Amino acid sequence: MALYSDKVMDHFQHPRNVGKMENADGIGEVGNAKCGDIMRMYIKVDKDTQVITDVKFNTFGCGSAIATSSMATELIKGKPITEALQLSNKAVVEALDGLPAHKIHCSVLAEEAVRAAVRDYYDKNGISYGDELKACEGHCETCGHDA
Repeated sequence: MALYSDKVMDHFQHPRNVGKMENADGIGEVGNAKCGDIMRMYIKVDKDTQVITDVKFNTFGCGSAIATSSMATELIKGKPITEALQLSNKAVVEALDGLPAHKIHCSVLAEEAVRAAVRDYYDKNGISYGDELKACEGHCETCGHDA
């Protein structure tokens, strides 16, 4: 059996929504000091509907980090912010048909990057938020993901 699924390989070799976004409504940057992966996520939000109309990312890291970033953008694009905030690292892993156990932290970074971008959008627009957007350190009961 291959170490990586066909979907992981496809999103690594042909990442979706990669690049910098000028005039982004929210920008989130997260990193993992242990492995050196850094993700920056940009979102554009329709102010009336609160739908994420566009999303881009830049990731410095391994193939799994790139693939999880790419998949996360696909999963939130066109979705209301409230739905994007429900994105979990487990959903990213499932959408990629799995990741090796030692690469699960990449999916956690993708989830955290989405949350950080939404948090930045909320901060810039004076929108209050609850516990779901508080900073997450590794294993987090609030987010419910595994690091």
